[in-house]
Amino acid sequence: MQKSTKIELDFEIDGLTNSIRNVISGDSFATEVLRLTKVDVKQMTRKNSWAFNWKIELDDNTKEVYKLTIVNNPNIIQGVISFTIQSDHIYMDLLESAPFNRGSNKLYEGVAGNLVAYACKVSFQHGFDGYVSFTAKTQLIEHYTKALGATLFGGQLMIINTIAANRLVDKYFKTA
Repeated sequence: MQKSTKIELDFEIDGLTNSIRNVISGDSFATEVLRLTKVDVKQMTRKNSWAFNWKIELDDNTKEVYKLTIVNNPNIIQGVISFTIQSDHIYMDLLESAPFNRGSNKLYEGVAGNLVAYACKVSFQHGFDGYVSFTAKTQLIEHYTKALGATLFGGQLMIINTIAANRLVDKYFKTA
C-alpha cells in the first residue's frame, strides 16, 4: 500500500467575490466548474508556471479533479482543485490558481474561494453537510480561519463546517 503524503495547501483567498472579478476593470464574470481533462493538463506545465503536476492528480483514480473557467470560455483555466471523497466529508488534496491569477499582478480574484466553495457544494451533494477538510501551511492557518471560516482541528488539519460551507456555497452558487 502506497503511503499518501498530505500536501500543505497555500492558496490565497484574495476575496469572496460571487464569481471571479477582473482586478483591473472590476468586472465580474460568471464561472463554471468542469472536469479537468488530459488535454487540459498538457497546457498546465511547470514551463507555463504551474506549480503542481496536475497529471499525477488526474491519474489518481481516488481523486476528483476540476477546473474553474469563465462561462463560454472553457479552454482558459482560471484554477484547479483536486479532492477526495471520504466516508463523511470532502478532503481537498490540492488547489492552485492559474499562474496569471497569482501574486500582485493577477488578472482575476476570487478563484480560490470559488474552488473551495465548489468542494463545499459537492460535500452537501454527498450528504456530508458541507464538511470539507484540508492540510494548511502553518503560516496560513489564521488566514483560512478569517477568510473561509475554517477551524483548526489538530496539527495543521483544518475543517470547514456546515455554517462556513453554507456561506461559501451561497456566495458562489446562488440558486434561482
